[in-house]
Amino acid sequence: MPVPKSEIAVAAVILEQLGGRRFLAMTGAKHLLAHPSALSFRLPSSFAKKGINYVRIELNVMDLYDITFSCLRGTETDHVEQLRDVYCEQLRELFTSTTGLETSL
Repeated sequence: MPVPKSEIAVAAVILEQLGGRRFLAMTGAKHLLAHPSALSFRLPSSFAKKGINYVRIELNVMDLYDITFSCLRGTETDHVEQLRDVYCEQLRELFTSTTGLETSL
């Protein structure tokens, strides 16, 4: 079943706010997935601090973002940190401070 255009649009906006292609190159993010009102992606293992290798950024009803940083191992998921009501201007800064990965040069 095709992904609705609205889901792709929200995910594309989130990716662009993170830095777009530069973000992908700097962080090694892969397996990007558009969800209803969200974007999730994987990070290379042992690349980010605290073992974070999965990030989900979701647009909430207040038009702000909820970010979940997780460590996936096999079938187990360990939520490392959750941030609520994040403004788009804070996405890059909070991503960097939580993962230790720069989003651009």
